[in-house]
Amino acid sequence: MNKRRCAHALLLAAALTAALGGCNYKAHHQQSANDYGSRTANDPKMSGVRAYSHVVTDPRAHDNRYFEYSSALSYRLSNVPGVANAIVMLTDKNAYVGISTDLTATGVRSHGGGRDSRDQDNTGTTEGVYNVDTGSTSWDLTKIVTPYNSSFSHKDISDLSTEFRQTLANEVRKMAPNVNGVHISANMEYMNQLLGYAKASWDGQPLAPLTPSFNRLAKYMFAAGDEVPLPVPEPTARGRSGHE
Repeated sequence: MNKRRCAHALLLAAALTAALGGCNYKAHHQQSANDYGSRTANDPKMSGVRAYSHVVTDPRAHDNRYFEYSSALSYRLSNVPGVANAIVMLTDKNAYVGISTDLTATGVRSHGGGRDSRDQDNTGTTEGVYNVDTGSTSWDLTKIVTPYNSSFSHKDISDLSTEFRQTLANEVRKMAPNVNGVHISANMEYMNQLLGYAKASWDGQPLAPLTPSFNRLAKYMFAAGDEVPLPVPEPTARGRSGHE
């Protein structure tokens, strides 16, 4: 009888140890840099005031006098868990962040999950093609995010979880503490248009003439603007774009 009680006690202790270990692992994961879905009260990623900006109805918030590509911030955000690519533009008052996501973190999306929650169809990788619908092997090298075999984009700003956006915005404010607003989106067209401005910067083009079109993009994305932004022409020679 004593042996049975002893065995039962040992089994109970083992089960309790496993349960506590599981709880500790769960708590550790929720507070890790790779989880944006827990949203617990004691999660350090959500401490402090909201660092990112919501969509605003006043388009004047995006009347930027100038803008510039920030290689330092783009590199920093591209190394945040859950981010595949990042392009960051700084203006006289705001920061504009474009990202695409990957599977290196959980809780990146504000709701849902799985293949149907993403804009991309990456099944072509198992077929040895780029476009699984047409069988094409051609890749559009002018874009950073595409509908096929690409890192992930998310159409609406609200598709990204608040914890994820807070983490990104905090990183921006660490390196650019004077910005008023930090505007973040993983929209595919927005990301590809930001790439156009980044290319212009890399190519040595002056960005001042592009400021009105950049502001149009900012208002369209973050202030529900009516004017559809136009892509930046691909450079045809160093310092010259296709419309020159």
